[in-house]
This record gives sequence, C-alpha cells and structure tokens, in this order.
Amino acid sequence: MKKIFFSLLFALVCTAMWAQATEKTISIEVKNNWKKEQADAPVVIKLNDLGLDFQAKSATVWDGSQEIPSQLDDLNNDRKADELAFVIDLPANGKKTLKVTLSSEKNEKQYKARVFAEMLVSDKKGKHVPIRSLTIPGTSNIYNQLHHHGPAFESELVAYRLYFDQKQTVDPYGKFNKGLEIEESQFYPTDEQLARGFGDDVLRVGGSAGVGALKGWNGTKATHIEPVFTRTERILAYGPVRTVVEIEANEWEYQGASLNMINRYTLYAGHRDAIVETFFEEPLKDETFCTGVQDIKGSVAFSDHKGLIASWGTDWPVNDTVKYAKETIGMAAYVPQKYVKQEVRDNTKYLNNNYLYTIGAKGEKYIRYYIMFTSMKETFGYKTPEAWFAYVREWKEELDNPVTVTLK
Repeated sequence: MKKIFFSLLFALVCTAMWAQATEKTISIEVKNNWKKEQADAPVVIKLNDLGLDFQAKSATVWDGSQEIPSQLDDLNNDRKADELAFVIDLPANGKKTLKVTLSSEKNEKQYKARVFAEMLVSDKKGKHVPIRSLTIPGTSNIYNQLHHHGPAFESELVAYRLYFDQKQTVDPYGKFNKGLEIEESQFYPTDEQLARGFGDDVLRVGGSAGVGALKGWNGTKATHIEPVFTRTERILAYGPVRTVVEIEANEWEYQGASLNMINRYTLYAGHRDAIVETFFEEPLKDETFCTGVQDIKGSVAFSDHKGLIASWGTDWPVNDTVKYAKETIGMAAYVPQKYVKQEVRDNTKYLNNNYLYTIGAKGEKYIRYYIMFTSMKETFGYKTPEAWFAYVREWKEELDNPVTVTLK
C-alpha cells in the first residue's frame, strides 16, 4: 500500500512539474547603425536562433522597466511560432539592451493595436464573413465575391489592399489623419464617415503595377501572374505590431518554367512602407520579372538608376468623376541593386503604364524589395513632388542601414 502511495505521489509531482510553464530569458542588444534617429524601427528575432527546448507560446520584451509591445508569428502554418517581432525608437548611432522572456504558457495580455488586417467574403445576403485564407483554381474568378477584392491591411499612416486575381495589384488607401480605419470603413467609407474625416481609395490602378506589385515581363511591358494552377491569398499576422499577408501562385507557367511562388507583404506599426518578399520553391534560372510604380498620366518621376524609383501624379481614383474628386499621390519602390537587371518603362494603354525595374535572382529562391506611398490629403505627409522625392532618397538610405540585433 505504501509503495502505491509513493508511486502516486511521484506521478503527481512529475505531472505538476510538467504542467509548470517553461521560460527562457535572454538579453539582446539592438543597435541603430544610421546617422539619424529611427522611430518604430522593426526588430525581428528568429526563434530557431535561440536554441529553445520548448515551444514558445508567449513573450515579453522589456526596455528596463518599460514593456515593449510585441507579437509571436507563425509564418509557415505549422502552428508553432517562428518569429518574435516588435518596433523600437533608437537615437542616431544609438543602442539599447533589452530583456526578452519567452514562455511555453500562453499569455492573454492584449496590447493596443497599431495595425489591422482583414479579408472578407460576401454571402448571398450581402453579409461580409471574415476569412483567414482562400485557395481557388487558376481558372476561377472570385474577385467580386471578396469585399474590397482581397485582403486589406493598414498601419496608422496608410492602408493597402491586394487584388485577388491575375493582376495581384497593390492598391493604396490614403488617410487625412493618423489612425486605424479599415475595420470600420472596410475600404469603402460612407458619406458619414467621409464627413468625419475618413480616408479613401486614392488610385485608379487599372492593369498597372500600382504601388510595387511584382509582375511578369515580356520584353516590352509588364504582364499579369497567369496562367496558374491555383491562387491563394492569406493573412498570417493581424498585429498588434505588424501585419503579414501573402499571395501564393502555384504552377505559374512563365518563360518556359512552372513556378511556385509566394509574395509576402509585411507592414509595421508606424510605417507607410511595406516589405515585399518573394519566395520560390526552386532556384530561379534566367526568369525576368519587374516591379515599380504606376505612371499616372501627366506624372513626374524620380530615379537614382540604382533600384529606387518614384512618381507623383494626379487622377480620379475611380471611374465616378462626379461624386469623387481627383487625388494626388506619390509612390515609390526600392529594389536592392543585386536584383536589378535594367530600368525600363512600358507604354501601353492608359492606366497600364509603369516606371519599372526588371529584376531577377539567378540561382536564388528569394527576392526582397520595398514599397510605399503618400497621399497629398494627409495632414502628416508630403505636399509637393520635391518633398516626396527628398523623403524617398532618405528612405532608401534608412533601409540600407537597418538596426542590428545581437544576442548577449
């Protein structure tokens, strides 16, 4: 009897120890290597680099006694966190030492959202139903069954949507004031919301690249992502610090190859620019793609001829020229020079013209570049092409000097 009692006691103790949360605390040094201060600088820690012997389900980040909002993201859909992300302010050439605690126990703490993302499908009664991911055959068309035609995501400064069709266009939503609007306006503000100062769609993208969509290139003009076997769009992260949205095209028959490709868009709190990453299942050969910004009729442009391209122009944002006024918008894309093949312009039909770079990555499976825009209606933005192009040049310099993270 005594032996049974001690066996049960041992089992209970072991169970209690197993149920207890496992934690690991590390120190990291985050350094700004740029000559200017950085606000809301993105910091990403890959959990595989930490040598954890448990599955991290929550995390806290501390700058002394001040907690920094953060999030854990599962980016490969295996239901396990892959990255810890947060943003931080750093002085010029400055650094901070932070404490990071990861735990195997979930934490229900809620931080104030500084970003938002949604994808909605409309039912027969017109009700919009939230979805996280959707896959369709390449021969199907669900463009008009999705509210705002695909996933939408925003920071306090700007909002974007990605078209769920062969164009895969990046379309911008400009704001008058800083704040989150998409959950309420759902990209189509009512008259009452407009009267309260809400923003709206600011660009009629047509068949163009819009703000930095990845396109095919046929030697004379940008082409759409077609034909494909299946097309998927999904939201991987909703915030509170960043949104991560993907477009996946499988068996894209392109330039003699069958490509499996994922375009990932990441938008951080406090940012108007988005990171665009393209993942290929197999190393590329000589395939040539292109990206850039729309050439609005009558627009002006700036290029450093080294991967940076920007434009500034005015047009009606939609075909309704009675209810809506013309919008002035500045756009920019920056492609690191190692991917750049040639600077080009296509010139086809109105609304389809672009300022472009052709790009490639022979032998590689990854391409990364950056996009952003401003709307002249912003109370916090840029009012002239000269001011916009000056900021674009500074933006490139900042991107070329990202913060670095060192495990202590």
